[in-house]
Amino acid sequence: MEASAIRLRDLRKSSARIALRVAAALGFAVIYVPLLLVLVNSLNPDRSASWPPPGLTTRWWTVAWHSSGARDALWTSVKAGLGATAIALVLGTLAAFAVARYRFFGRDALSFVVVLPIALPGIVTGIALNSAFSTVLQPLGVGLGLFTVVVGHATFCVVIVFNNVVARLRRTFGSYEEAAADLGADTFRAFVDVTFPLVRSALLAGGLLAFALSFDEIVVTTFTAGPGVQTLPLWIFDNMTRPQQAPVVNVVAAVLVLLSVVPIYAAQRLSADTAAASRV
Repeated sequence: MEASAIRLRDLRKSSARIALRVAAALGFAVIYVPLLLVLVNSLNPDRSASWPPPGLTTRWWTVAWHSSGARDALWTSVKAGLGATAIALVLGTLAAFAVARYRFFGRDALSFVVVLPIALPGIVTGIALNSAFSTVLQPLGVGLGLFTVVVGHATFCVVIVFNNVVARLRRTFGSYEEAAADLGADTFRAFVDVTFPLVRSALLAGGLLAFALSFDEIVVTTFTAGPGVQTLPLWIFDNMTRPQQAPVVNVVAAVLVLLSVVPIYAAQRLSADTAAASRV
């Protein structure tokens, strides 16, 4: 009886493992098969996404390389991402230090307010920002443009930096800064020599993730970009229904898939290194 019970238990565990593996495989297939189809369609010689493709060609990659619209949109996305990331690094770091290193009335409320924008639907954030910009900036002669896109992206990029830095600070003892102060270091010197090296990897990981999030954003951008300002996601959305541009859109989407791997992988490695260092 005991042997039968053991075999039955092992059989149940084996069945559960197989079921989990099948479910995981299906989940990964739903995520990555469409991405692989984009890569294949970027090499499809036909303008339409015929399947199976009659052959493979790099013609559309050459056409996309010489597309002035795609290059301009790419440069706009890079500028918007860098600007939003810079703002997020400053504001997110300051908020993280305030929450993790000091006790004051409303600290939990401040943490909630900082994190809230990432949880709001993008269309709600976009409408709110568009209304605010129209009310505040337009009377001053500042219309919707790249500046408003940067500010709009920074509202949710701050959350990414804040979460990374505050998590690192909570795993770092404040006694390090106190020891530096006891040895005669002022606040700035203690930050440069002690605190910054401890949070450097978290800052870099948060910055990479913030840039990737800004580079990919389309909903908030739609409400904050003025005439003549077109990021790469907006360019893709505008051209994906045009038959003449469909192959170029596939190429641009394939490039974005390949490039997105870099910041995500780097941020993951940096986060892993940070976690490992905190356990030492």
